[in-house]
Amino acid sequence: MKPSLQLKFSQQLSITPQLQQAIRLLQLSTLELQQEIQQALENNPLLEVVEHPVNTAMDEANNVLDDITSQAISSHGQLETTFTDIYSAGAFNRAPAVGYSDDILSIEQNTNHQSLHDYLMWQLNLTPFSEQDRTIATIIIEAINCQGYLTLTLDEILASQEDRTIELDEVEVVLKRIQQFDPIAVGSRNLQECLFIQLNQYPADTAYVKEAKLIVNQYLSLLATHDYRILKKKLNLKDQILKGAIDLILQLNPYPGEQIDIASPEYIIPDVLVKKQAGHWSVILNNQITPQLQINQNYATIEKQVNASDGQFIRTHLQEANWFIKSIENRHETLRKVSQFIVKHQQKFFEYGEEQMQPMVLADVAKAINMHESTISRITTQKYLQCARGIFELKYFFSSRVHTDTGNDASSTAIRALIKKMITNENSKKPLSDSKIAELLEEKGMIVARRTVAKYRELLAIAPSHQRKTLD
Repeated sequence: MKPSLQLKFSQQLSITPQLQQAIRLLQLSTLELQQEIQQALENNPLLEVVEHPVNTAMDEANNVLDDITSQAISSHGQLETTFTDIYSAGAFNRAPAVGYSDDILSIEQNTNHQSLHDYLMWQLNLTPFSEQDRTIATIIIEAINCQGYLTLTLDEILASQEDRTIELDEVEVVLKRIQQFDPIAVGSRNLQECLFIQLNQYPADTAYVKEAKLIVNQYLSLLATHDYRILKKKLNLKDQILKGAIDLILQLNPYPGEQIDIASPEYIIPDVLVKKQAGHWSVILNNQITPQLQINQNYATIEKQVNASDGQFIRTHLQEANWFIKSIENRHETLRKVSQFIVKHQQKFFEYGEEQMQPMVLADVAKAINMHESTISRITTQKYLQCARGIFELKYFFSSRVHTDTGNDASSTAIRALIKKMITNENSKKPLSDSKIAELLEEKGMIVARRTVAKYRELLAIAPSHQRKTLD
């Protein structure tokens, strides 16, 4: 077979450096974008920040932020909090441990900036210990996790000691001393020990403390499952006494370490501001979060006045600066388009709350603004919208469709909100089962299976009905 030349046509997508840069900037968070801009300014002398930008956009953003704050305060007026807003499905109140004076509590508050380990080591250094016991105490403290629980067994701690004359009882004595450190019960080996140590801080004549200790020692599993009928039968107690004992237990802290080892708060700066103006919801980009960039004209104009090497340097950096500014502008414009579609599609949410959230997926936005779904996914990740109802990640507004018997689709977010509302308003003595919630949703025209209700309830961190039941 003789060799021959053939002409072949094919299509191939070539991603240019400019396109790569634009795609990468789309997915950056606000903080990452600020860092990217700072790095670009340091590396490119032809790129600079506008010293005195036109303040129209910034002033508008400031005014909108002020208006949003005022709307939020006036709409909510007196703040109200429910049990489910503060606590998850866990059974216990994270109250401060009992038995401490205001001085101790103020020390605790002042130590929130440091880790639990540092706080315990600080107390260890103030407590008289022998050298041997101090070594054991140090190992114990290092084995305490951020929730305040010991992660090693006493046998493992003993085996780590070079001195083989140390006995297990000595290790336990040191542990008991640490368990009296602040916060009380730190270093507990399990929940039962943690609660019992805290109950021991109460005077012996405290009402219901005897019954509370009995429940913690012998029937904690029944309390965890809210099986009050069997618990009442086992203890042979009147309802009032049983309720008093349970209320006392609920005041204890099941995670003592968390009140000390508190992570620094993360602050979110909104990328988009939403405000109702003249009966319409307006979208304004928060231009305060990124500086306004421009080309340094002093460098740009001397390109032809310098030698070839310097001229090439200027031309290269000038092109990169133009690409970078254009990529930033493209990011802003894409964010604006996507946000405007979200706000237009979800007007009922901004008017009435999450129960009126409309179903929406990435494809809906992509089709409406003629962009690829991957672009919508990038621009809605780690980007935040602020309105009178709070601050939300743009991805929050996307939810799957659930069919209804009215022929319209409902948002899974709206259904979760309805489930939460039903449970919040339920009779705690006869809590709603998942099947009953499914029936109530069906009465509203929403066909949702019981297992779907259970899945949504778990996503909301709400316990099943038998665990939500309270004493008569």
